[in-house]
Amino acid sequence: MTVVEEIPPGPGAGTGAADSADDRLRDRTAELVALRERVHQGPGERATEAQHAKGKLTARERIALLFDEGAFSEIEELRRHRATGFGLEDRRPHTDGVVTGWGKVHGRTVFAYAHDFRIFGGALGEAHAEKIHKLMDLAEAAGAPVVGLCDGAGARIQEGVTALAGYGGIFTRNVRNSGVIPQISVILGPCAGGAAYSPALTDFVFMVRGTAQMFITGPDVVQAVTGEAITHDALGGADTHAAVSGVAHFACDDEESCLEDVRHLLSMLPANNRELPPSAPPSDRPDRRTEALLDLVPADPSRAYDMRAVIEEIVDDGDYLEIQERWATNIVCALARLDGQVVGVVANQPSAFAGVLDIRASEKAARFVQTCDSFNVPLVTLVDVPGFLPGVDQEHGGIIRHGAKLLYAYCNATVPRVQVIVRKAYGGAYIVMDSRSIGADVSLAWPSNEIAVMGAEGAANVVFRREIAAASDPDATRARLVKEYRAELMHPYYAAERGLVDSVIDPADTRIRLIDTLAMLRAKHAPLPSRKHGNQPQ
Repeated sequence: MTVVEEIPPGPGAGTGAADSADDRLRDRTAELVALRERVHQGPGERATEAQHAKGKLTARERIALLFDEGAFSEIEELRRHRATGFGLEDRRPHTDGVVTGWGKVHGRTVFAYAHDFRIFGGALGEAHAEKIHKLMDLAEAAGAPVVGLCDGAGARIQEGVTALAGYGGIFTRNVRNSGVIPQISVILGPCAGGAAYSPALTDFVFMVRGTAQMFITGPDVVQAVTGEAITHDALGGADTHAAVSGVAHFACDDEESCLEDVRHLLSMLPANNRELPPSAPPSDRPDRRTEALLDLVPADPSRAYDMRAVIEEIVDDGDYLEIQERWATNIVCALARLDGQVVGVVANQPSAFAGVLDIRASEKAARFVQTCDSFNVPLVTLVDVPGFLPGVDQEHGGIIRHGAKLLYAYCNATVPRVQVIVRKAYGGAYIVMDSRSIGADVSLAWPSNEIAVMGAEGAANVVFRREIAAASDPDATRARLVKEYRAELMHPYYAAERGLVDSVIDPADTRIRLIDTLAMLRAKHAPLPSRKHGNQPQ
């Protein structure tokens, strides 16, 4: 690997000379300032130009965009590796290829590390890893989020197993801090091999189109083993992981917009699991009626509409941050505010596969519910679901265990939970979408709701199969029996009469009722039984 212009050793390095009696503190301080200036400049203009030529910012430029102006404190900027062999003893740049420290994002403390691709290609060695370990330990002790700005060539081959052990230390801390402090990975360049597992262990992953790639084995290895020819971007680029694999929660067009989105996400998350999400002064009236909902949602359960329009109408100023927007589009997961308080919204999407629950949708929603529960974000579930997707592929793919992940996540959640049944809610999917029977604190329903084991047509075909078959006019008989079944068991007040829905509400009051209900639940305390941990479905 070619290494461009390294920073020369600092003043007095390796001389072994004792301090002169004539040295003054001012002189030593001036030397320190000059050394820091060289460290901050990096390995040279050519290396910086090469980074910019790839459409990428430097580590310090990224840090400047992430943090409030002048609010970053760096640690171990003078750290250098101690490795020898393969010429490493002659190349000992300060920082060892990673910038670490803490600062303020919207006035709140955040820790970050940023790989410097200009130094050793951002590859991780022993000293590099120890800097990240120290940063993560500080973040855990301080109870503040960690953001990793990833742009590195993986383990430093010249350092062998010590580099691999460095990754192990990062993974251990990722897991120990899971659900304790928010962890965000921002992929801004290559992230291959074992390095990809740290982002996979964090809460949110951002990727930048055109420059970010993430995979376990690269295109060359894939072609050698399987014969499949594929580009780096098609194998592990931002769009691939945002739409196909689901690894990336956000895909951004450039680094500037990406880091601005990271700042926005941080503004909606608490510093740690012992705090509530930060509130914001509401600019939208809590008593605002949502009359538009009466026209947005068709009463006919077979007609499609965009659930995102419903969310936009309900939340403060129509503003929400959708998570994994392009993956498993039949369910919507988003962070938003109601009366200035952060909420997590889970909603079936009738415009994509009729809003049916399948393997991917179950996994996506389960992960989001767990994340919200970890960080004390109340859950609002908007239900319009025809059931689980039938099919051989789904059954053989494990829809039972994957669907159980969503069920487990809701049953295990102790945050305030409010269900709103917008339209249809059929079968096991109704139960799984945070019904009262699995622990929703309050269930609200619109007068368009249909809660049943299945749709009226399917139910009539099962219940009245013989009667329909024996009729002189089967079609007319079926239509009559469907109407009778719907009137008897699927009218909008059936579940309310049995206490499974707390209130049937005017859709125009949805926002008002949600704000009032969540305010009532703000001090909710629901302790779990003592246990080491649950054994959730895999």
